[in-house]
Amino acid sequence: MDLKERIRRSPTPPTQGEELLAASPAGPRGGRKGRAVVLPLSAAALVACAVVLLLLAGGSAARRGQFVGADPTVLPSRGGGVGDLHLSQSKSNDGENVTIASSEVVNDKLLGGLLTTGFDEQSCLSRYQSVLYRKASSHFPSAYLLERLREHEALQKKCGPHTESYKKAIEQLKAGQGAKVMECNYLVWVAYSGLGNRILTMASAFLYAILTRRVLLVDSDKGTADLFCEPFPETSWLLPPKFPIKQFKNFSNGSPESYGNMLKNKAIHSNPAFLYLHMAHDYSDYDKLFFCEDNQQYLRNIPWLILKSDNYFVPSLFLIPAYQEELTRLFPQRDSVFHHLGRYLFHPSNVVWGMVTRYYDSYLARADERLGIQIRVFDPEPGPFQHVLDQVLACTLKENLLPAINSKQPIVSTRHSRLKSVLITSLNSGYYEKIRSMYWEHPTTNGEMISFHQPSHEEHQNSDKKMHNMKAWAEIYLLSLSDVMVTSAWSTFGYVAQGLSGLRPWLLFKPENRIAPDPPCRQVLSMEPCFHAPPFYDCKAKRGADTGKFVPYVSHCEDMSWGLKLVDQSEW
Repeated sequence: MDLKERIRRSPTPPTQGEELLAASPAGPRGGRKGRAVVLPLSAAALVACAVVLLLLAGGSAARRGQFVGADPTVLPSRGGGVGDLHLSQSKSNDGENVTIASSEVVNDKLLGGLLTTGFDEQSCLSRYQSVLYRKASSHFPSAYLLERLREHEALQKKCGPHTESYKKAIEQLKAGQGAKVMECNYLVWVAYSGLGNRILTMASAFLYAILTRRVLLVDSDKGTADLFCEPFPETSWLLPPKFPIKQFKNFSNGSPESYGNMLKNKAIHSNPAFLYLHMAHDYSDYDKLFFCEDNQQYLRNIPWLILKSDNYFVPSLFLIPAYQEELTRLFPQRDSVFHHLGRYLFHPSNVVWGMVTRYYDSYLARADERLGIQIRVFDPEPGPFQHVLDQVLACTLKENLLPAINSKQPIVSTRHSRLKSVLITSLNSGYYEKIRSMYWEHPTTNGEMISFHQPSHEEHQNSDKKMHNMKAWAEIYLLSLSDVMVTSAWSTFGYVAQGLSGLRPWLLFKPENRIAPDPPCRQVLSMEPCFHAPPFYDCKAKRGADTGKFVPYVSHCEDMSWGLKLVDQSEW
């Protein structure tokens, strides 16, 4: 039974009269000793009507914010009381089902302490309501991660925009050369590339900020504030518009301000006011020296670092000796980095959350199982392509994610058949239409009812358009609410969804020469995203090396042989 059903079935608080009856000695059927308690017919009818109304209403009222403003550490019962909603069923001596409360509060609003209080809940409904839509995670954050998150929140509050510390740091930045490191150092993230890439790079930048105790400020370009809530209490992570380095958004691999170019040209200063870190796919071998420990020691003394990337570079942070002990304490389960940081950082704005909840409640909520299929085709032509359709069907049928159809004999399913809802996300509607038609025209061999849904089909990626990005973020989030997931190779859209969900999806291999690969898919080793452009360099030996063989928990990706990803392996 999922959480929303448990909320629906949670007992309502007794009225004052019921409390008095409950306090009296009870006989075998719950009445007073020596006397049966009989409700008048009119009262019984009223109770029955109330029960029917509550069943019809379901949990939607709570989902839409009825509990906002209550104790944020636990979800409310249907009657409005605060308490443990981790409920289970047991039988009383007379055989009746009794709803009892478990002693464990797992599905709490703070995600096991990952989140904190101190927010205006109405300004970000998704932060505490997401637990109503997502299954409880089996991956628990470490106590040390929670401690460091609270410390970082205090740092963001102390040094964030409009504080005295921030004003002093800005004056220091304006002063240019000769600046000294102050109590507040900063990492500025530059908005770059598509939405999936931006989410992954923000998470990477955040982890680096935690490791180096820097304040993270994010560029508000590409609608960052329209997509995400503020992650830190009582402050903002948005870079104020009057940032004195006007040209920072246009920095590139050729900019003289880049750390790589300074290394290349031997133009390193002892104490520059800022440095630009170019970490995008086209970064040079000199830029990649960022991942060497000696260079990290130098960067610690720079008050302002400006970062542009389209890569999830977390795996290579685990290869820097100076950070390995800290990262191990933060993430004992190493393949849960993005799962925890993503759920902490990325809460859909109220507009996007409305899109998520309306679609989920309308099309997915009543399913017994939800299968998410993400189809991303890297081809100059729009498609749909028959080989991609064949691959999706081969994967889902071979792995028993979808039931086979019976094309010879009509099988009439009973009204109580199991319902599976399939969410398809793709820029093209052709795959959805063909698969839906197949299951509409033919019954399933096991009698299972299958419904198919695709929220949008934008045809082309338009990462600079506000509504396009909102739809993309809503669909990523909807995909992450699946019980089982199929994703496409190389797709950061899929990486984000799998990381938020905590699932190990079935990965569709990238087709070559428009031929469906065989096998069509495989289940990935971990839910972590892939670092598409890692360095292949041994910093100690100062020569090229396969960085996927340095430690057992950093391995090559299933969908990109040269990429790196974190896996949860403690031994070689």
